Amino acid sequence: MTEIVRCDWCGTDPIYRQYHDTEWGVPCRDEVKLFEFLILEGAQAGLSWITILRRRENYRLAFAQFDVDRVAKFNDDDVARLMQDSGIIRNRLKIESAISNARLYQEIQREYGSFSDFIWGYIDHVPMINQWSGIEAIPATTSMSDRISKDMKKRGFRFFGSTICYAYMQAMGMVNDHLKECFKCPTGL
Repeated sequence: MTEIVRCDWCGTDPIYRQYHDTEWGVPCRDEVKLFEFLILEGAQAGLSWITILRRRENYRLAFAQFDVDRVAKFNDDDVARLMQDSGIIRNRLKIESAISNARLYQEIQREYGSFSDFIWGYIDHVPMINQWSGIEAIPATTSMSDRISKDMKKRGFRFFGSTICYAYMQAMGMVNDHLKECFKCPTGL
């Protein structure tokens, strides 16, 4: 039996492999999942992604199943509760930004009809497909992530710099950065 070839970054960790095989680079337009990853990517700032993936279910419980309307109503009592939750990253700035970002997310939904239409509109709703030969070739930021991040910051979003933005784009399948040898890399390009 031939072993499946994956991108190097996911290693052998079953959680990482599951994420790589089923989510990373797969186009997502689901409002709940788009919001989920906005929270998770912001929580990841300065940490490894696997640290956040291992806490994903705890985040789901702590942040109302990623219901943006409920999170947007969180108050100081909720911040205090979350600061005591050992299942998530207990960083006050990250917690407060998740709540304020939820309110901004709602504003975008009202303005554009959906966050999906807004974020995917940057790339004309068509995923960007790359064909990298090695992990070292994959950029941490691009001119597009710079642009989106800058626009989001103007709207008031926090913990969404260009590096986090590019990781978000990869996670939501706006960009497909699976390596050429990876079984998830689109063929025929």
